[in-house]
Amino acid sequence: MAGSIRVTMDVGADGVALITIFNPPVNALHPIIIQGLKEKYAEAMDRDDVKAIVLTGAAGKFCGGFDINVFTIVQETGDLSHLPDVSVELVSNTMEGSAFLLFLSLLQFLLFMYDGSRLASHSYRYQDLGLTVIACLYAAGKKPSVAAIQGLALGGGLELTMGCHARIATPETQLGLPELTLGVMPGFGGTQRLPRLVGLPKAIEMMLQSKFITAKEGKERGLIDALCSPDELIKVARFWALEIANYRKPWTKSLDRTDKLGSLSEARAVLSMARQQAKKVAGNLPQHQACLDVIEEGVLCGGQAGVLKEANVFKELVLAPTARSLVHVFFAQRSTTKVPGVTDIQLKPRQIRKVAVIGGGLMGSGIATALLVGNISVVLKEVNAQFLQRGQKTIAGNLEGLVKRGSLTKDKMNKAISLLKGALDYEDFKDVDMVIEAVIEKVPLKQSIFADLEKVCPPHCILASNTSTIDLNVVGEKTNAQDRIIGAHFFSPAHIMPLLEIVRTEKTSPQAILDLITVGKIIKKVPVVVGNCTGFAVNRTFFPYTQGAQLLVSLGIDLFRIDRLINSFGMPMGPFQLQDVAGYGVALAVKEIYAAAFGTRNFESGLVDLMAENGRQGKINGKGYYIYEKGAKPKPDPSIQPVIDEYRRRAKTMPGGKPVTLSDQDILEMVFFPVVNEACRVMDENVVIRASDLDIASVLGMGFPKYRGGLIFWADTVGASYICSKLSKWSETYGDFFKPSSYLEERAKSGRALGAPRVAQKDSTRSRM
Repeated sequence: MAGSIRVTMDVGADGVALITIFNPPVNALHPIIIQGLKEKYAEAMDRDDVKAIVLTGAAGKFCGGFDINVFTIVQETGDLSHLPDVSVELVSNTMEGSAFLLFLSLLQFLLFMYDGSRLASHSYRYQDLGLTVIACLYAAGKKPSVAAIQGLALGGGLELTMGCHARIATPETQLGLPELTLGVMPGFGGTQRLPRLVGLPKAIEMMLQSKFITAKEGKERGLIDALCSPDELIKVARFWALEIANYRKPWTKSLDRTDKLGSLSEARAVLSMARQQAKKVAGNLPQHQACLDVIEEGVLCGGQAGVLKEANVFKELVLAPTARSLVHVFFAQRSTTKVPGVTDIQLKPRQIRKVAVIGGGLMGSGIATALLVGNISVVLKEVNAQFLQRGQKTIAGNLEGLVKRGSLTKDKMNKAISLLKGALDYEDFKDVDMVIEAVIEKVPLKQSIFADLEKVCPPHCILASNTSTIDLNVVGEKTNAQDRIIGAHFFSPAHIMPLLEIVRTEKTSPQAILDLITVGKIIKKVPVVVGNCTGFAVNRTFFPYTQGAQLLVSLGIDLFRIDRLINSFGMPMGPFQLQDVAGYGVALAVKEIYAAAFGTRNFESGLVDLMAENGRQGKINGKGYYIYEKGAKPKPDPSIQPVIDEYRRRAKTMPGGKPVTLSDQDILEMVFFPVVNEACRVMDENVVIRASDLDIASVLGMGFPKYRGGLIFWADTVGASYICSKLSKWSETYGDFFKPSSYLEERAKSGRALGAPRVAQKDSTRSRM
């Protein structure tokens, strides 16, 4: 490790020490790196032949931030000593040259005593009374450092640069502080220095939204001092370092600046608006308000006070449940592409240059859009010219939408459109590398298509289906190409939703799986490899989600209350609004499939049938459980009450014909605990490789709140014993829908976590993994 993770220093004839971070692939701040930086800076400060310092990263990347593996160690042990002191000891004291915190504190006190009335109205401007002069005198015994930034400077990496006295970067370098996505906040002084360099509004936006900017914008905002080409980067940085050392350029410490903070009243107004917005969009996330608290501390009491509070609050956040959950999701997402028997057997992915998509409806057009944006040529096949034209129009609209969202440039949109070709037959399938079938969920139709594909496609071509429920063995049973048949289950809208569920059978070849994983990465999806069963991993796990909600309605619970509670829990929308958005066609199509597959644990509900009979189709025709009007938020539709009444009358589940009384917690548990129970069966049958794959699938496929760590991680915070006891109680009253699985019962009895791997894995087929 020491050989690949290191910090080097080379002193040039000009007296500039070039300190370089080596930790591929993104030069993360591992504790070895941090210790190396401390040592090299100390050496540079002591050497008489060093006039100034340039800090950079190896291999064209400055630094991707702090090594998150350290967070897991801290969270597992509860020992905060594993977090090295970077903020004060390295950035403030060593790099920036502020080792006189005690002196500053004393000076602040003297200034307060001398002019308390002035300080009360301008408390954040105490430095103006002479601290700049003092800092310059102190700097005479120090050596300036300049950051030479290329590729990326994120999180702790950007915070290191802000501790330098100037920042030189290449124009397209990515800059940002994304720590809030991990449940923490900037911890190396970023909450204090960024507002002083780019202004309070922009700094808050970058931190609370984890928004990246380019160095070009950073130059316009004041974060970057100069831009240059990669070839000139080190040369220009060395020049700036010497200019500062010789007092020909300002010796500026960002923590001492106040010119971009605005007046106290302006700063408070900005912070107040930010707090209100954070409550709206991140009401369940503590790190947003904590970050604003720390920023405010710096505004009111000065940057040094802000840095000290930041360090303390950071330590509190890293041990909080939100950070534990988000760090789990971070690593779980990176584990999905580790597939035993596929990614560990020295196979190389084949290049997929051309893909055919069969079906230009909502899913097919979305899949085609994703492939085109990934620079993959697409042949879109439809049954007639009218459907084909409609599909092509939908793709064009998808691409234009991406341009409006700012995620695609017009040039790339035009390039994507040029890669699309329409087809009404199989003539253009002779040289495709992959086919993705995305037609309606009808077994005979899919079997016919796959029989045709085997005849017309080249022998290496992967034959994929976007089916969300149908057994792939059934889909491909009329072919002799079972080793090439695989599930490519996208989630709607396919060009936006990040999850790609890759479904393999016992006969699917490792090469086909690897190739589809690779395609998933190219089109910026998160691939999760799962086994072949009804509903696969995501839809199977979550089939009780809607059914549990419908069961509650049959018991007399208001469906809009259910949706509100589920939304407050953190889901993007409740199960009834979700059904409106997805359309009732899908629910009606899979109803019989689920009933046949899941037997008595399937809750038979006629609610959707009644809604359809009432002329309601959900968002498609603007009439569902909610009213959908253009440009307006969905509103609960009170006119559905007769439908609900009829549903309850037919269901006959209300005890004595009277609605049951349930608490909010009861409702949440009766919706989510059956989902956890089915997830236990999915794990028991080895449909997923690891429990964390199910966490990622639930977050990216169903919108389960990321800050709760995914379905299984959350369930383990609740406890298997508690979940099992509640399900047992309900099953006695309401039947097998709630009956605990054997896996859940065993974990509840043994006390082992649901997500803990088995001590000894069962024998299983490759389709079940």
